[in-house]
Amino acid sequence: MTIKRVCVFCASSPKVDQYYLDQATQLGKILAQKDIAMNYGGGEIGLMGAAANAMLSNKGSVRGVIPQFMVEVEWAHKGVEDMVITQTMAERKQLLVEGVDAIIVLPGSTGTLEELAEVLSNKKLGLFNKPIVIVNAKGFYTPLIKMLKLMIEENFMTGENAKLWIEIPSIENIVEVISQELRDSKTTNNSIL
Repeated sequence: MTIKRVCVFCASSPKVDQYYLDQATQLGKILAQKDIAMNYGGGEIGLMGAAANAMLSNKGSVRGVIPQFMVEVEWAHKGVEDMVITQTMAERKQLLVEGVDAIIVLPGSTGTLEELAEVLSNKKLGLFNKPIVIVNAKGFYTPLIKMLKLMIEENFMTGENAKLWIEIPSIENIVEVISQELRDSKTTNNSIL
């Protein structure tokens, strides 16, 4: 199955370990080279900026989605022409995931965590059915994944809910991972029908 557009959730902080920035840069380059468009939070710095800059320098298609108040404090990426400005954070989250074939979650802070929690919840409720790939770079998400597994062990979620996300250690094979998941979910859905 062809991947046309993905949504990337990630940090806007520029003060993080260079490895995380490199992963975001490599992701942007891979997506651009594979002609996969990217929706992201519209920021100019941090992992957001690194991914967007790599997309732009490799002639990739980038759509930023950013609330008005962030534009007013000049957080918006000036090089991204396809910039959608929202009034609220809720509207931003809705537009970020609209029409995408997958969600890619790079390391981030509370905003990234909130976005991830919302798409996991929506997938659990059947409101979202695309792959959610958590890039556990340098073990960043290991405590969160342990927490999610504990929710299953303690019966706050079912064992089936372990299929809500895919964990990978770095982004090198991201396109292949998403493609395989899309193929597998299509096969599963067809067998149910």
